Order: sequence, then C-alpha cells, then structure tokens
Amino acid sequence: MRALLIVNPNATSTTPAGRDLLAHALSSRVRLTVAHTTHRGHAAELAQQACVDGMGLIIIHGGDGTVNEVVNGLLGTPEPTSMSAVTVGPIPPIAVVPGGSANVFARSLGIAPDPVDATNQLIDLLARRQRRRIGLAHCDHRWFTFNAGLGWDAQVCEAVDMHRKNGRPATPAQYVRAAVRVFFRSKYADPTLTVEVPDRDPVEGVHYAFVSNASPWTYLNKREVHTNPDTTYDTGLGIFAMRSTAILTTLRVARQLLTPGTRPKAKKLVRVDDVPCVRITATEPIGLQMDGDYIGLRKVVEFVSVPDALDVVAPARP
Repeated sequence: MRALLIVNPNATSTTPAGRDLLAHALSSRVRLTVAHTTHRGHAAELAQQACVDGMGLIIIHGGDGTVNEVVNGLLGTPEPTSMSAVTVGPIPPIAVVPGGSANVFARSLGIAPDPVDATNQLIDLLARRQRRRIGLAHCDHRWFTFNAGLGWDAQVCEAVDMHRKNGRPATPAQYVRAAVRVFFRSKYADPTLTVEVPDRDPVEGVHYAFVSNASPWTYLNKREVHTNPDTTYDTGLGIFAMRSTAILTTLRVARQLLTPGTRPKAKKLVRVDDVPCVRITATEPIGLQMDGDYIGLRKVVEFVSVPDALDVVAPARP
C-alpha cells in the first residue's frame, strides 16, 4: 500500500529523531512518501494531491491543527456549490501520530499520546488492518473533527495563537493562564448569543457555547475534560452553553468537567446531546474556533453533524 506521511516540523512535540523513527518504522509496512509542511494550509494541499495520486493511506505527524487541515483537504468544502470544491479521487483513510500539545483528536480515538508509543500502536493497527468509520461536523464552510466554539474558548485559542506566533510553545499551563485572563476580562460583558436546536425553544442570554463532535472536549495534561460525555464520533453533536459568568457557578461547573463520570449540571447551563445541527447567532461579531484554531469573528454560525464521514486507523469503538 502506498502511504503519505505528512509531518509538521513546527508542531509542539515533533522532533527530528521522532520523525526519523516514525518514517523508518512505517517503511517496513507501506511504500512511504514523506512530506514536511512549510506554510499554513500546506497539509490540506498535500492531502488533496494524495487523493489525485491515489494514495492508500495518509499518516499525520502533527497537532490537531494539522489534522484539521488534512481532513479539509481530503473532504473538500462541505455542501459544495461547484465542482471545483469537490475532492478528486477516492478518499483514503487517515492515521495520526500525535505531535502537538493537546492532540485531542488522536487521544479521543484511543491513540497513545506519546509519539513513540503511538508509532508502535500504529504499526500494530496496520498489521491487523484495524479501521473505524467516524462522523465529523462542519460550520463556516469548514470541517472540524472534535469541537468548535463561540466566545470564551475561541478567545483563548486566539490568545494562544498569538503566543505561538511569538515563538513560544503552546502548553497546558499557557491555555489555563489564557482561560483565566479571558474569563475575567469578559466577565461583565453582556451575553450576546442565542442557541437554536431543532425541536426546542431558542435559548437566549448565552455568554459562550461549545459544540462537540466527540468526548473528551479537551485534555488538561493527562486529565480528560468532558462537557458532553455522551457525545461520540458515532452520535450527533453535543451542545454546552453557559448563561452565567458568576465565579461560583463557573467554578462548580469546572469541577464537574474534570470529574470522571460526571454529566455537568447547573441552573444556568444548557447542555444537549445527539443533535443533528445547531444554529448560534450573536448580537455582535464574536470569536469562532474549530479544533483549537481561532477562525475569526462571526455573527451567525450553523453547525452540522455528518455521520460516517471518514475512515481512520484506530482501535475499535470502546
């Protein structure tokens, strides 16, 4: 089988030694071509070309942003309006060897967070031809794999992106510091969001909203953070919308997010699972993030779940 290994050399936890080990190990299993990304959007370009070239597998060594680019390159524009937005050629499955900071997508699929362990796991999965089909989601004309959000989390992603541009790595501690700063900076702002879910009354007065396609929502080092524990790659979307920025309420909910087996509950929390779509509108432009990357300011965003969208090399469903 022909395979393309896409490496982001600038990802947080990729190293030359690790990349060489991965390439050497894979070469014994597949006919491997290695490509390093050099600019934003390059992974998407490489994935598109891999479809044209008839590659049988795409392996990604990078973070969640690199995975997101590859998925968008493979699948093309969601709900395309012209043939130029349609991917040419069959869509190959993907595999991920974590190389970023959080690596939410890979870890949520049961892939080991350590790159060396993940390499050995991938070799075993390839030998057993282990694959699974997962659902994805899209909004704002882009696909996302595990989560998206409007408001607080998007502002945190924007702050961390600026941190990265200054040449500093994105660490869990940096995310926590950014989250605290953003929270207190916007604590007294008026709520601007309205959340609309099919067959339910609209929810107004929302400060921030998270939309999940999988669980956990993210990781804090080794700890899983669950907003919608029942949301998986085999269900619809999970919605987590807060109508309060009171400190005690926020701390209570945060504790629930970090407690295994807990389904967060609060008077000012709106949480819905397994929905096919959700529409969120804002009275003024507000930040949007997808898979941990800041996208920009938006006023209206529609999130759509797409079942059975992509094949991945991963352990069987838990």
